[in-house]
Amino acid sequence: MDDAKGTGEGSGRTNSAPPAFLTAVEALRGSRLRPQIEVEPTRAPQRLAPHAYALEATVVDGDQDLADGRLVLLHDPAGHDAWRGTFRLVTLVRAELEAEMAADPLLPEVCWSWLTGALQARGLTYGEPSGTVTRASSHYFGGLSERPSASQIEIRASWTPREGLGGVPDAAAHLAAWSDLLAQVAGLPPAGPGDAAVVTLPQRRGPHSR
Repeated sequence: MDDAKGTGEGSGRTNSAPPAFLTAVEALRGSRLRPQIEVEPTRAPQRLAPHAYALEATVVDGDQDLADGRLVLLHDPAGHDAWRGTFRLVTLVRAELEAEMAADPLLPEVCWSWLTGALQARGLTYGEPSGTVTRASSHYFGGLSERPSASQIEIRASWTPREGLGGVPDAAAHLAAWSDLLAQVAGLPPAGPGDAAVVTLPQRRGPHSR
């Protein structure tokens, strides 16, 4: 994973951050994900917590982007009442999908279960989960009328990772679980023969060049 120059707290000042936060960030930087998921650091939000680090990812298949997302690690050494902890993970995951799947009334519940299931499958303990699952359809008119209609699913979520020794969460494991969610939303098969079977979204694989 690339060096996070200019990110961290949004200004590259991670060296002044608490040791627990630096340890978690280094775990994120050192993680390796399946090759279809391209990850790079990005500018972190400034006002959500005293310390923040952000990654953005794209799930690719050849020259097509199947899904994308963002994961933000927040840290407040003083603790946060709403988090019930000193760390918080915040994510946004998006993917286009077939109209038939978008019309499934159970789709939001299924997508939310993918997030919680990915965390549980990695044996992770977490608290205070919250989020939304949004599906939207776009229809084109006039000069854009030749474009086919498109449907998109968007998952926004946050949760508090359990803190281990030294008050540090297993950031790498949470990133791995998040990548599992990305892969599932993108419609990728399980990463290895030992993985459990999962139901994935059939994707709209039109001429979406990168």
